[in-house]
Amino acid sequence: MVPTDALSIRFKRLARAMWKHRWLYLLLIPPLAYYVIFRYIPIYNAQIAFKDFRPLLGVEASPWIGFQHFETFFNSFYFSQLLVNTVFFSTAKLILGLPIAIVLAIAIHESRFMFFRSLVQTITYLPHFISWVIMFGLMLSLFSPGNGMINEAIKAAGGQPISFLTSPDWFRQIVIGSDIWKETGWSTILYLAALLGINPDLYEAAEVDGASRWRRIWHISIPGIVPVIVLITLLRIGNILDAGFGQLFVLYSVPVYSVGDIIDTWVYRSGILDFQFSLATAVGLFKGVFGLILIVTANRAAKRMANQSLF
Repeated sequence: MVPTDALSIRFKRLARAMWKHRWLYLLLIPPLAYYVIFRYIPIYNAQIAFKDFRPLLGVEASPWIGFQHFETFFNSFYFSQLLVNTVFFSTAKLILGLPIAIVLAIAIHESRFMFFRSLVQTITYLPHFISWVIMFGLMLSLFSPGNGMINEAIKAAGGQPISFLTSPDWFRQIVIGSDIWKETGWSTILYLAALLGINPDLYEAAEVDGASRWRRIWHISIPGIVPVIVLITLLRIGNILDAGFGQLFVLYSVPVYSVGDIIDTWVYRSGILDFQFSLATAVGLFKGVFGLILIVTANRAAKRMANQSLF
């Protein structure tokens, strides 16, 4: 047990340090207030996941029903299909999108022409700022079976048009490809920042020793961004059940429910449109707990295998 005098000394030192840097600590107030108001206070209302929530009775007066909403979700006919679709989209976006972003960041970093680097960065960043609604319009102009550019090319080659957006055989590829198209450029920002943080002397020393460009990338660039790769991967694993509600909500339709319906879209239909708020909250809690377990497990695995961790 820490003596009272030692605690007093530590508290005084902390108070002096905070007063010395008081202006920096003042900057923390807005983000802390945001998290308290919009992230932590609403957790109190999560209790409706264990209640038969009735809006007229309110959160407090609604009767407790235990884990009934969780059982309803787990026993749902669609549960396994929703879970498989959700994990598939998240994992595919992570496995396919991460290497492409890393390769693009290294390519931009290795380019010696500033104009070309700026041009590529601008072109690849722009799709991130386009909403999925607009992206859907662009994809219609490309993949529409009536007058889409891709189908026009297929018809010109003598083939039959393909309903890419309503075909279960093509929908998953369209979702993953469009996500990579939209987000790859934006994802390179962190890797580029990590590459720019590597000591230039390492590259010069390797060049003097006769190392080729590929050798410098393999032995300097990639090891230099490994901590960022581990960090991004851990954060993405923690959100493995967030497969991209906005994207799927815009792109999917009834014919592709079997391969495109994810947990979030099902919650929207069953929980929000049917006013089953307790069920929607229960699923949200399940996602949060599952994500927490995944991120703690992945963090320990990364710490043990790569000596890198988030916390």
